[in-house]
Amino acid sequence: MNPNSKDKPVLVIGAGGHAKVLVGALLRLGRPIRGLLDAERSRHGTMLLGQPVLGGDEQLEGVDPGSLLLVNGLGSVGLPIARQRLFERLTAKGFRFASVIDPAAFVSPDVAMAAGVQVMAGAVVQPGCSLGENCIVNSRASLDHDCSIGAHAHVAPGAVLSGEVRVGEGSHLGTGAVVIQGRSIGAGSLVAAGAVVVRDVAAGEKLAGVPARPLK
Repeated sequence: MNPNSKDKPVLVIGAGGHAKVLVGALLRLGRPIRGLLDAERSRHGTMLLGQPVLGGDEQLEGVDPGSLLLVNGLGSVGLPIARQRLFERLTAKGFRFASVIDPAAFVSPDVAMAAGVQVMAGAVVQPGCSLGENCIVNSRASLDHDCSIGAHAHVAPGAVLSGEVRVGEGSHLGTGAVVIQGRSIGAGSLVAAGAVVVRDVAAGEKLAGVPARPLK
């Protein structure tokens, strides 16, 4: 099954803020939406942008994984651990995740994209970039030439990456963060909102400030 097939219905996992943005993009793309699932019981039976919240993960029991595609609606304000675990758990059960590229984003035709990539409205992804599975390039984020975003990483709204920046798996770059040319952000690292990164960041490191320094 092609994970980007546009004729398969999609089921969004999560019904919070990031899921709402994704549903808006899916509607503009004309993708058929079966509904949403969420662990929060108070959301069951409600509607999100006209789409029903059907229940929790129990709704997937007995579902043929080949009959639909999933969209990972979990966002993150820190390290995207829960988002990664959801993706890996349901992929192990045979489900596949659709990529969502908002029609208001610019993505160069040569960009390499793995399964489940999300590029939101106003984002720019320039030539030579690669996007790992389940990563987010959020609203108005900008990736210049030859950047590499690892699996499950989140480049938050308004973040700016100059050319040849490498972002490791499971990292989080906060809203409005800036990374200068050629820097490397290690796996599982966190760059706070508004930080300016002028050196390489080690795996698991947490930084904030201008210029970015380790958090105490």
